[in-house]
Amino acid sequence: MEVLRRSSVFAAEIMDAFDRSPTDKELVAQAKALGREYVHARLLRAGLAWSAPERAAPAPGGRLAEVCAVLLRLGDELEKIRPGVYRNVAGQLHLSMQSEPVVTDAFLAVAGHIFSAGITWGKVVSLYAVAAGLAVDCVRQAQPAMVHALVDCLGEFVRKTLAAWLRRRGGWTDVLRCVVSTDPGLRAHWLVAALCSFGRFLKAAFFMLLPER
Repeated sequence: MEVLRRSSVFAAEIMDAFDRSPTDKELVAQAKALGREYVHARLLRAGLAWSAPERAAPAPGGRLAEVCAVLLRLGDELEKIRPGVYRNVAGQLHLSMQSEPVVTDAFLAVAGHIFSAGITWGKVVSLYAVAAGLAVDCVRQAQPAMVHALVDCLGEFVRKTLAAWLRRRGGWTDVLRCVVSTDPGLRAHWLVAALCSFGRFLKAAFFMLLPER
């Protein structure tokens, strides 16, 4: 009960920060909360279960729920445009799921490649989609504890790379201004820029991760 109470208090603090200009610490906490929700949704879609003690379902109609819903919808669009990119991510990177540092280092290498030419919301969505893809691989290979490490790694990347950018835009709620296209034939959509910028990120990251021989 104490864990649930603390989770509820923590969630309330995070959601309160969505209604004002957030600090870097709050932006990172929100990034991780959104990451847990995004991963949880993708695991449910894959028919998999994952236990996250820190996770508290966002209140319906709240800002956290709105932001998460938009991230998921934009993630759906990315996956429709390039369905193979975010599936079997570990396999495409030839990763062994037995080592947590290998998985988190691979995620950070991919994240760095995604944002090597600048930051956009499309790339932020891509970051979450990659994290969720790796999380699905972790659970499928009986390594659910690594999902927590991935979420922490996501938060640390946001702190180092995205916090200042997010702060200038007033926080995560800026993503709510993004328009989600419903036209499957549209290829000039703003999300395409994210895919074009790292369309070959798996191949590039694979070469970055290759051990020296």
